[in-house]
Amino acid sequence: MLFAEKIKHLREEKQLLQRQLAAILEIDTPMYSKIERGDRRAKREQIPIIAEFLQTDEKELLSFWLADQVTEVVENDKDMSETVLNIAKQKLNE
Repeated sequence: MLFAEKIKHLREEKQLLQRQLAAILEIDTPMYSKIERGDRRAKREQIPIIAEFLQTDEKELLSFWLADQVTEVVENDKDMSETVLNIAKQKLNE
């Protein structure tokens, strides 16, 4: 839940309310709350909107978001996760 923790920290640091972010994302506050708690995944297209509103680096937020996706996929096979990540890294470097 790197992404969720990051946006919550940034929001609180800027003393913004969850309903303010929900409004700019055009979702209801309970839905946004689930994103911030890590109970629901933000959509990729929401990342630039959040980054702009929170005045933070979009690539950093996207990196946290993607890291959460990868973690979710490999966490059930922790004994193989390092091998899988190394194979994926090699493939991406081709």
